[in-house]
Amino acid sequence: MRLQVVLPLAACLSPVAAIFSDEVNHIDFHHALLGAPSPDSTFFLKPSSSSNASLLYTISEKSIVGAVNPRDGSLIWRQDLGRFSSSPTGPGILRGLDGNSAVVSAAGDSISSWSAQDGKLIWESRLYGGAVADLELLELHDASESPDSRDAIALTYSDGTGVVRRLDGDLGKTKWEYKDTSGDMAFQVSSSPTEIFYISLQPALLKGYRIKVTALDPVTGRQSRHVILNSESDVTGQESILFVGANTASPLIVWTDKSLKTLKVNVIGTKHVTSLPIDNASGLDIGEITVHAPRKLNSLAHFLVHYKTKSGAWAEVYHVDMKSSVVTKAYNLPYLQGQSVVATNNINANVYFTRVTDAEAVVVSSASHGILGRWKADVSTSDPALHAVADVVTKGKTVAVRSAVIRESGDWSLIRNGHTEWTRPEALVHTVAAAWAVEEDLEDLAHELEIEGHESLVGAYIHRVKRHLRDLQYFPEWLKDLPKRIVTSMLSDEVSNLDSFGVAQSIILATDKGRVYALDTGRHGIIKWAIQAEKTSDWDVKAILANPGSAEVFLGDGSSVRVNSSTGEILAKSPPTDVKLQTIATINQQAGLSAAQNGAIGIRGDGTPVAPLDLLSGFLVTTSSDGRLLGWARKDSKFPVWDFVPPAGQKVVKAVSRPSHDPVASIGKVLGDRSVLYKYLNPNLVLVTAVNEQEHIAGFYLLDGVSGKVLHSVSRAGVDPTQPITSAISENWFAYSFFGDALEESSAKGYQLVVSELYESPIVNDRGPLGSAGNFSSLHNERGDSLPLPHVVSQSFVIAEPISHMAVTQTRQGITIRQLLCVLPSSNAIVGIPRHVLDPRRPVDRDPTSAEAEEGLFRYAPFLEFDGRWYLSHSRDVAGIKTVLSQPTLLESTSLIFAFGGDIFGTRATPSQAFDILGKSFSKLQLVLTVVALTGGVMFLAPMARAKQVNMLWKST
Repeated sequence: MRLQVVLPLAACLSPVAAIFSDEVNHIDFHHALLGAPSPDSTFFLKPSSSSNASLLYTISEKSIVGAVNPRDGSLIWRQDLGRFSSSPTGPGILRGLDGNSAVVSAAGDSISSWSAQDGKLIWESRLYGGAVADLELLELHDASESPDSRDAIALTYSDGTGVVRRLDGDLGKTKWEYKDTSGDMAFQVSSSPTEIFYISLQPALLKGYRIKVTALDPVTGRQSRHVILNSESDVTGQESILFVGANTASPLIVWTDKSLKTLKVNVIGTKHVTSLPIDNASGLDIGEITVHAPRKLNSLAHFLVHYKTKSGAWAEVYHVDMKSSVVTKAYNLPYLQGQSVVATNNINANVYFTRVTDAEAVVVSSASHGILGRWKADVSTSDPALHAVADVVTKGKTVAVRSAVIRESGDWSLIRNGHTEWTRPEALVHTVAAAWAVEEDLEDLAHELEIEGHESLVGAYIHRVKRHLRDLQYFPEWLKDLPKRIVTSMLSDEVSNLDSFGVAQSIILATDKGRVYALDTGRHGIIKWAIQAEKTSDWDVKAILANPGSAEVFLGDGSSVRVNSSTGEILAKSPPTDVKLQTIATINQQAGLSAAQNGAIGIRGDGTPVAPLDLLSGFLVTTSSDGRLLGWARKDSKFPVWDFVPPAGQKVVKAVSRPSHDPVASIGKVLGDRSVLYKYLNPNLVLVTAVNEQEHIAGFYLLDGVSGKVLHSVSRAGVDPTQPITSAISENWFAYSFFGDALEESSAKGYQLVVSELYESPIVNDRGPLGSAGNFSSLHNERGDSLPLPHVVSQSFVIAEPISHMAVTQTRQGITIRQLLCVLPSSNAIVGIPRHVLDPRRPVDRDPTSAEAEEGLFRYAPFLEFDGRWYLSHSRDVAGIKTVLSQPTLLESTSLIFAFGGDIFGTRATPSQAFDILGKSFSKLQLVLTVVALTGGVMFLAPMARAKQVNMLWKST
C-alpha cells in the first residue's frame, strides 16, 4: 500500500544533537565498568608518597587496569591492556607498592607502567618469546634509582624456556636476564631482602613435580644456588601450589598433600619443609584453601590459612621464626556457618587480618587472637563473597576498616565498618543482548483500542463505555495520588517529570555469565532486579524477545528462559535441543501484539529455519555459513524462495534491514521551488555487505527482501577487512562505513562514511513507473513489469576515526528528523549525526542557491568533522560499546538511546529539539502564582471599577 503525503511538522526546527552540560547525569546515565577484579591483583595503594589517601587499584578479567575512588566507587582512570598486547592476553597481572608513583601491569607479552594518579602510560616493554607468567616489584632499590619508582622482576615462559628479567622502573629497559633452558615449567618469581627467587616445577621420574627454587643475585642476575624440594607425591601441577610469597621478610611456598590433611610450608631458599596437620573440626570436606600473607619486607613473618567447606569456613594463623625458619601455629579463627573471605593489611610491621562474612566484619591482629573490631553487616545478601582486600586504620586502641568485596555475581562492593558504601555492577560488562521491556497494562490498552477499531460505530462506543466503567476501580487510587502529582509537577523541572510520557522505560539485559538484569532507564540506570538464570560462564545468548509482562532469553542450544519483566521471577524454562543455532530471528516484535503473536525462529548455521514459519507475516532473510543470503516465505519453509550469491571471492559478512518501527511522515521531499522528489519507500529493503579478503574489495548490495532482486550495488576497492565495516538503513536512505581508498586515482586511504538516498525518479514531481498506483508487488505488478529500480543519490565523506556500529534514532510518528548513531571505538564516544548534514544532495564545488539554502542544504565538504554538539556521550569515556538500541517514546521529539557491550550508557536524544514539551525555564509554580495574583487583583479592583463607572454616570447628568 502506498503511503499518503503527511506534512512534516518538524521540518522547520533546527536540529540539536548534543545534551546540555546541566543535563549530564540528569537525563543520561553511565556505568563505567572494568569487569570482575582479579583476586591477586587488587589492592589499596597511596598514589604518591605525599598522599595520605589511598585509591583502589585492580586489573579485571577483561584485562582492564583501573583505579577506583574508595569514597564513592567512581572510576578515576582505566586502561585496556588489549590495545597494548600483540598476543592473547589471558589473566593479567597488576603490582604496586606504597611510595611508588606508578603501578605496573602485564598482559600477554607486554609489560606497562602507569602513573598511579592519572593512568598515563610511563613506559611499555615487549618481552618477545613468551607470555608473562609472573610479575613482582622490588621494594628495595639501588641508590642510582629514582626514589619514587621500583624495578620490576618479570617471568616469561614459552616452549620449555623460562626467562627472568629485571626491568628498570623509570624506563622499562632490561637490566639483566636469566634463562632457564632445562625444560622445567616456569611458575613464579619471589624476592627477599637479599635475593631474587625463580620457582619452577621439575618433572619427577614417575609422577608429579618437584619444586625447584633458583636463587639469583638481584644486581647481576647470576645464579647463586638452587634448592629442589621433594614434592612429587603432592604436586601434580601449578594448581597444586596454594601460595608463593614475595617481598616479605620470609617468603613462603605453601601446598598440601592430596588428602588435604597436611599443610606443607617451605621458607623459600631453604631445604626444610614443615608439615602441619590441618585441624578440621567440622568434619566436612574442604572445598578451598587460600593463604594470606603480607607483601612488605618490614612486616612480621605471619600468615593465615583460610579453609572453606560447603557450609562454612575457619582459619588458622601461623608465625615463622626468621632465624630458624620454623613455622608454628599461633591461634585459630573459629568455624562459622556461611561463607566468608579474609583480607590482609599492613601498618608498618604489624599485620592485620579482616574476616568478612555474610553477617559481620571482624579485624584481628596477626600477633594475637583478640578481636580489635567487630561490625554487623547492614544488609543481608545471598550473593557469596569470593575475595576481599582491606584497608585498616588504627585510632588509638580502636580500629576502622574498609573492605572491597568481590561477590560471585560479579558485583564489587565497599564495606566500611559493616556499612555498604557503594556497589559497582561489574557483571554488566558481559552483556551480550538487550531488549526494551513491554509493560503489560499498556499492551492491554492497545489491545482494547484494536478491538474498538474493528467494531461498528455503536459497538465501539458501547465497548469504550464499558472500558471506562471498569477503569473506575482505579479512581480512588488516582485521586489519592493527585495532590502529590500536582506538587511534583510544579516543583520539578521537565527533564525529570516525563515518566508518564514513556521516557522511564525498563530494559532487559542478558550476560554470557548466565545472569539476567532489568535496568530502569528513567532512574539513572539503576538495577531493578537481577537473577542468576543459569550457573555457567559461557551462556550462548542469541536474542531476547520482549512480550507484555515478560521477556524470553533464547540460547544457541535451542533452549530458552522466560522471566517476569517486572520482578525477575523465572516463569518457564525450555530444554536444549539437538540443533545448534547460529542466530535467532524475532518476528512480529511490536507493540499491541499478544505473546502468542510474537515469536522467535531459530536459524541454523546453513541459514535454514528450524521451525515452520507459521507466524511469519512478511519475509525472512538469513545468512549462511558459506557466505550466501537466503530469502524465506511462510508458504514454503523447507526451501528458500531465493538466494543471493555475491560475486566470486566475496562472502556476505552482514545484512541489515529497515527497523521494525520505521514510520514515514512524508512520502516526498519538498524542494526549495516547491517541487517534490518522491521517496523510494520499499518496506522490504535489505542492505548486504560482502567482502573479498584476498583482493581487499567490499561490495554493498541493496536487495528487495521478497524477490531477492538487486536494486542497487556498489563496489569499493582497497578496503581493509580487518577494520570495522558497518552499515544501517532507514526510510529511503542507507549509510555504510569502511577503511579504504579515499580516491580511485590515489593511493591515499582513510575512514569513509557513505550515504545514499533512494527516490522513485530523478525528475521532480514524477512518481516513476508505478505512478500513483495504490499497491505494488515485489514479484510482478499489474503491467507485468518487474520491480522498478530506485534513483540513487550518494555522497561520501572522509572521517577521522572508525565507526564500529551504526543505528538510527526512532520516534513515534517519524516526524522528527533522524540521527545516524555511530559508535567511535577510538575515542570511546557515541555521536548522533543529523540527517541534513549527511544529505547527499549537498552542492559540490559551489555555494547553494537560495532555493537549496531554503531546503537546508549547504556546501559539500569531503571531510566530515564530528561537531562537539553531536556527542551524545558528552565528555564521558564510554568504552567497549558494541550495540546501540533506540526506542520511541510518547513524545514525538524524544528518542531513548541505550548502548551496551562494555560500558552501559543511556540517554535521550531530541534531534529536532524538544518541541512538544515545556522547557526547563518555564516555571509552573510561577504561572499558578501569576494566575492567582491576577484573580485576586481582579476581585479587588472590580468593586472600585464599578463605583467609578457609577460616579461617572452621576457626573454626566
